[in-house]
Amino acid sequence: MNKQYCIISFPETDYQPIILEKYQQLSEHLTIENSPVLFGCRTGICGTCLVIIAGDIPPPSKEEQEILDIFASANKQARLACQVELTSDIEIRLCGE
Repeated sequence: MNKQYCIISFPETDYQPIILEKYQQLSEHLTIENSPVLFGCRTGICGTCLVIIAGDIPPPSKEEQEILDIFASANKQARLACQVELTSDIEIRLCGE
């Protein structure tokens, strides 16, 4: 795959992988593609889009980490999908899967 693109996959679901250019806004495309990830505020404060991400992505910002500490302090792979900077192929699992 061209290094300008990232593959977003949803293991253990029927959802097809999504291919996006690097640095695109993940939350916008997950909504367009009708993915299983739900979104509320899209600003990283509600925790609605809490997911488990496997892949090489930048660490959460200080603000995102504060929300993660509230909603998923025990899981270091937990992220808010609306805040992820898309830089590589990733796998997204819903929390609780």
